[in-house]
Amino acid sequence: MTYEPYDKQLVSDIVASFDARPEMLIQILRGLLERFGWISEDAIRQLAAELNLSRAEVHGVVSYYHDFRTEPPGEHIIKVCAAEACQAMGSRELSAHATDKLEGSNVTLEPVYCLGNCACSPAIMVDGKTYGRVSKRRFDEILAALGNSG
Repeated sequence: MTYEPYDKQLVSDIVASFDARPEMLIQILRGLLERFGWISEDAIRQLAAELNLSRAEVHGVVSYYHDFRTEPPGEHIIKVCAAEACQAMGSRELSAHATDKLEGSNVTLEPVYCLGNCACSPAIMVDGKTYGRVSKRRFDEILAALGNSG
């Protein structure tokens, strides 16, 4: 996935597209995430100023929701479901395997709580595409197809 570098004017444009309304903070943050891939400290400061909120208020929202990362993501983003149905089918072991395989790679691994694919547990999402019934072997195949064999 390719994201744009932080751009103060682009942040202002996204804020303006929501009429600079503080109650639209989550939607604004989602817009920033789509463009930049992460929420930088500079963006938090700028949002606070433009929305007339404290930095603590903006940071609190960013840190509360797991989708708002505060570090640049890797070249690929892999989300492993950690909800009960997937746990019952081995997602903890799959997460441990993925962590080992991805060590030192430019791939971001994130736990998520439900990908809506419970009937096909354990589930993962790779760059927005969902996969079900993912074993360690299938994970390795998916990873190899990305060009990151670990």
